[in-house]
Amino acid sequence: MAEERKALVTGSCGLIGSEVTRAFARLGFAITGIDSNHRAVFFGPEGDTNWVLGRLQSEIPSYQHQAIDIRDRDAVLSLVENLRPDLIIHTAAQPSHDRAAEIPFLDFEVNAMGTLHMLEAARRFCPESPFIHMSTNKVYGDRPNTLALAELETRYDYADAAFEHGIAEDFSIDQSKHSIFGASKVAGDVMVQEYGRYFGMPTCCLRGGCLTGPNHSGVQLHGFLSYLVKCNVEGREYSVFGYKGKQVRDNIHSEDVASFMYEFWKAPRVAEVYNLGGGKANACSVVEAFKMSENATGRPMNWVYVDQNRIGDHICYYSDLRKMHEHYPNWKITKTLPMIFEEIAASWTQRLEVHAE
Repeated sequence: MAEERKALVTGSCGLIGSEVTRAFARLGFAITGIDSNHRAVFFGPEGDTNWVLGRLQSEIPSYQHQAIDIRDRDAVLSLVENLRPDLIIHTAAQPSHDRAAEIPFLDFEVNAMGTLHMLEAARRFCPESPFIHMSTNKVYGDRPNTLALAELETRYDYADAAFEHGIAEDFSIDQSKHSIFGASKVAGDVMVQEYGRYFGMPTCCLRGGCLTGPNHSGVQLHGFLSYLVKCNVEGREYSVFGYKGKQVRDNIHSEDVASFMYEFWKAPRVAEVYNLGGGKANACSVVEAFKMSENATGRPMNWVYVDQNRIGDHICYYSDLRKMHEHYPNWKITKTLPMIFEEIAASWTQRLEVHAE
């Protein structure tokens, strides 16, 4: 009988971490998860992910949880030395570019130093194991805002035909404003690439756009679609920050993220970078998202406009998926935008009903 494959997932109670944990458990992996519930530290009670941990433990009896802070170097090294995982999926992060400016030391320690701890542990104890890092499109800073844009009735779009498919991986990350969060994620992203190139390790950076799904604990500072739909379900006022609400994001369901990771696991490459988003087909503006949310819930959207954009915020961003499809032709987006809205609306409605009881 073949020995069970072991996967180590950091940030296992976050949106992507929990989805990956479920997906790889279904694929027969023994999962060890690292999560110290720092989301509650970053965002307060609304960011608490203990409810996700409870679900994982009930759904996956073999799930092993480690409440380790990835800033704790000795704890990380010890765990990886003892576990020797066949796969590392690093999703743990301080995820908000607004919040980072208030907690710059904590932000950098988690996003940059924590990533280095994971990489060095992998190099020492399991260098052949694929290392998949959840990066972010914020590594491109505000450089996408320098592109020529066309203002349409409900959204902005790229005016240059060279960007018809979106932002590709060769787009520069240099000489731009990133936000403190974006800068700390650049540091982690480049280190993941360097460990791949310098040590020949199978690493990849997934530069995520708006990663979403029904298991997201969306808050105002992070979790665009989840928080937007939550406001709609609760009748809470939603604030639109600048750009007339026409700023565009591409949205990808967490299940589609997990399925790409599995394709990389099966055929890993060295020091790769992929812009992981929903692509042009799953892109929408904020005001377009209001309409889609209303269609999913049957409730009117309550919103207010704040005539000040967030620092470093993209006016228009969607991912060029052609490199991903070229390298992994078996992978594709399976969750359309209407499907995503329906799932998120159902999830928030259920969670609020349970809370009311």
